[in-house]
Amino acid sequence: MIAPVMVVDDEAMVRKTLAQAIERSGAEVITAADGEEALAKFREMRNPLVFTDVKMPGMSGVALLRSLKSLAPETAVVLVTGFATQELAAEAAREGASRVLSKPVTFDEIRRVLSDTLGGLGGDGWQKAPVLTESPRMETALTLARRVAGTEATVLIQGETGTGKELMARFIHDASPRAAGPFVAVNCCALPETLVESELFGHERGAFTGAATRRTGWFEVAAGGTLVLDEVSEIPLAVQAKLLRTLQERVVHRVGSSQAVKVNVRVIAISNRDLRAEVQAGRFREDLFYRLNVVSLSLPALRERLGDIPLLSRHFLQKYAEATGSPAEALSQDALARLLAHAWPGNIRELENVIQRAVILANGREIAAEHVLPESSFVAAPREEGAPGRTVMEHEKELILSTLKRLNGNRTHTAKALGVSVRTIRNRLREYRVLSGGTAC
Repeated sequence: MIAPVMVVDDEAMVRKTLAQAIERSGAEVITAADGEEALAKFREMRNPLVFTDVKMPGMSGVALLRSLKSLAPETAVVLVTGFATQELAAEAAREGASRVLSKPVTFDEIRRVLSDTLGGLGGDGWQKAPVLTESPRMETALTLARRVAGTEATVLIQGETGTGKELMARFIHDASPRAAGPFVAVNCCALPETLVESELFGHERGAFTGAATRRTGWFEVAAGGTLVLDEVSEIPLAVQAKLLRTLQERVVHRVGSSQAVKVNVRVIAISNRDLRAEVQAGRFREDLFYRLNVVSLSLPALRERLGDIPLLSRHFLQKYAEATGSPAEALSQDALARLLAHAWPGNIRELENVIQRAVILANGREIAAEHVLPESSFVAAPREEGAPGRTVMEHEKELILSTLKRLNGNRTHTAKALGVSVRTIRNRLREYRVLSGGTAC
């Protein structure tokens, strides 16, 4: 198994952005905040490729290059700098560096490095991430996403936690003319309230206590690409006004500076809250809402797209079976019925975790009902108002008949969508006819 690519930089946001870009190639990535940490990790795993900043506190990138080459001369080392000079290029060549890249590094440059050093990892992994669905509602959202991807319009993506909002944002980015630029996702909820403005827009040295150096904000880091503001509703009202101005004027003002810096960036906002309701409650600016809500995408919860549960379950089962060497290759009918009866408050993220656990627990080719959703974590799907409690069989019947109707009565396609055999569909329909004394559909 190939060791991961290493990224070394003393700036956390630069490390994260570069690591995300490399991971999109299919390569695993580890990071280090300085040369000493990088050397310690390198001695354990002998990374085949290292991206390192040149100017860092303590050990410089060039000094790290020398140390790495003395330990493993075959290692490819790429120096990344904001101040490329002919002298640096000459020194890097003498010390054995593979390349010197100027900040900001583009995806095309990363792709070329990966292709040259890791045997073409920069190939298929750079295609758009798959969005697995047979749900009409999700297909509608994807169609709109494809349409808006070719524009510069700001997009607002709303939906419950775990419904795939960031995946949809990446889908839009990858299908856009900005695909070669950076894709930067910022979790606004995780930003300290006192530092939100500095994190987004940057600050000058001495702008406030603790600001020892100039800091580049996320808007500038994402220049030429896409900036995703995840949980945008968590941005404080005072900072919302500055965000609105940035979106309108396409410039940022670093904290402590009166100078405007132009930014060429596309913004996608994500929220698991209803922003209209947040506006009515006075927690979100109405003018900012309309600026973000140029194109709105609403992603359905997993309980609203039951037909995707077998499809997604098979995908996650294969993924984790291959990763763990498990013999598991299919879900039993009882296990599938239990998945279909669950309410999925955590949506797709929860389903992935459930299947991962089931693959670990399974000791054969088939995952049984006891391997998925123990009683302590099972949440029954909400029942229709006024309707008696439905059994698992009734859930199954509803799913089969609704899928059959959606697929124009095609039993083969229905069986494939639900992950069962055509014979199972035929037998179930025969049972429904017997029980109802007539036709099932």
